[in-house]
Amino acid sequence: MTKVKIVFIVIFISIFGAVFYAYNINMESRGYINAMINKYEGKTLNSKFETKIKSGNLSTDYNVEQVLKDIDRLKLNTLNVPIVINIENRNSSNMTVDKGSEKRAIELFKKLRGKKINIILEPYPWIENGSIGETAWNPDDKDEFFDSWTNNVLSTLIKDIAVPYHVDAFNMGTSFVHMESDEERMCDMVDFVRKDYKGLVTYRTNFWVTAESFSSEFKDRYKEKLKNKVFSKIDFISIAAYFELTGNEVNTVDNLESAIEKSQIYDRRQNVKQEIKNFYDKWDKPIFFGELGFPRTNKASVQPYNPLISETINNIEQANCFEAYKRQFKDEPWHLGFSVFAIGETSSDKRYYPSDESAEVIRTWYE
Repeated sequence: MTKVKIVFIVIFISIFGAVFYAYNINMESRGYINAMINKYEGKTLNSKFETKIKSGNLSTDYNVEQVLKDIDRLKLNTLNVPIVINIENRNSSNMTVDKGSEKRAIELFKKLRGKKINIILEPYPWIENGSIGETAWNPDDKDEFFDSWTNNVLSTLIKDIAVPYHVDAFNMGTSFVHMESDEERMCDMVDFVRKDYKGLVTYRTNFWVTAESFSSEFKDRYKEKLKNKVFSKIDFISIAAYFELTGNEVNTVDNLESAIEKSQIYDRRQNVKQEIKNFYDKWDKPIFFGELGFPRTNKASVQPYNPLISETINNIEQANCFEAYKRQFKDEPWHLGFSVFAIGETSSDKRYYPSDESAEVIRTWYE
């Protein structure tokens, strides 16, 4: 056999192996946007989507084998995979990608070979070793923040994870409460991601508060959020849906469903559903609940973002909250889907992990 033939065979095997490897990371993806969320035939969602997203947010300390069990337990078609971004304190303007978190994600992707599971990749702010929520992050130097997030975080994850592992959607940021109003630089980050990444791009904004009969300040903040140009740049609008609904220890599903259209807490009478739809009406982009979670306790509807709101465990109250959202949103053609917070780890301190009662609600969502 000639040297030329040997070289040709080696090159052929290498190319074939690379294609086979990429194909098996996610059989539905193969280097371009997953067909399951790429071509929606309806008239009201934009043309990039085919079906509703039914996802689970992974805990940052997720166990790969537990993730695989939870996919089946909840009948998911998507995973929201976080990559830990280490941030020293709530006022830090610089940050670094956690290499151990990257390694764990790659291990998971290899386990998902051959499974029809979409991947949403998320850089997850890990502030003061996880003791501070991302909504409290207020960098001292906003210029440095945008530069570091773009070049230290987005660039790294595109190169290390998003492109080589063909992830279907990239969530470029989460609840930048104190940075989101800088529309130009937020839009610049979307453009930066799109240069080298060809999948779907989103940004997850935090929930908000309005009041029907008092505090015009709340309404003004909502109006400012609604008109933010960054929502014009992304493929779908993600919302962390931790809306405060009632002041009750426990609720019926009917009461919770009513509170989504007219919140009861502090008599705010916030029409959460209509305010969410307003984003679709303004920007013609489908709406996705990038986090939808409730603690397995009493008062789950009071402050859904607070796992310590009550010490009284209540699986049914958590399930009732999921059921109320399911009834309100599952048939809305402008609503793209949801991601359950949080799965992949079941230790006793994981109060957001879905109870058996909640799992039954989630399993039958979009059944």
